[in-house]
Amino acid sequence: MAETPDPWPLRHLVLRTPRLELRPDDDPGLLELAEEARLGVHPPDEMPFAVPWSDAPAEELGRNILQFHWSQRAALRPDDWSVHFLVRRDGRVIGTQGISAKDFAVTGEVRTGSWLGRRHQGRGYGVEMRAAVLQFAFSFLGARQARSDAFEDNAASLAVSRKLGYVDDGTDCQARRGRLAVQRRLLLTGERFAEHSPGWRVDVAGVDGCLPVLGVRHRRSTP
Repeated sequence: MAETPDPWPLRHLVLRTPRLELRPDDDPGLLELAEEARLGVHPPDEMPFAVPWSDAPAEELGRNILQFHWSQRAALRPDDWSVHFLVRRDGRVIGTQGISAKDFAVTGEVRTGSWLGRRHQGRGYGVEMRAAVLQFAFSFLGARQARSDAFEDNAASLAVSRKLGYVDDGTDCQARRGRLAVQRRLLLTGERFAEHSPGWRVDVAGVDGCLPVLGVRHRRSTP
């Protein structure tokens, strides 16, 4: 009798870096994430996000975060997926690192986005968590390239991108809190990342069952 496939193999996926552990979002972890958001993600006079979700009233913010992540889980398909890793330091959620793709089997392209609780910023976690999902994408999923973007005044995000080897790929104009803001598009190839990759290897477990869910036909050999 054939073994029944796991209905949600992403629950077994884990990425480990020298200081952090990343797992796809789970409900207890989302409650911790909501608390980090409540404690603050950025100064009130700044807005690093294209969708200003952090402007929500305190009584709505946590519920909005849970509903957004639930909707992303429910919408996941092999040809259009977003995986939001909860980032933990010493067992506690400190932020989230997302990776997404459309038609990955054809394009081999992923996109990343993230945020950290304000009290955890400035310690290099942003580089470490993005490097983790980039290693996962390039070395385990076989990605060709990765994209990111950040507003021109988001110096911290742009610094992370530069450190990991991204190059400029144009700009977009957007309305942000009712005013014009310029967002810079950034592109990273596997070759560029290999030149700028940190001096450690991400430890990945539970990946095999996730590949069909993420539109990956054949796993690359372990790097």
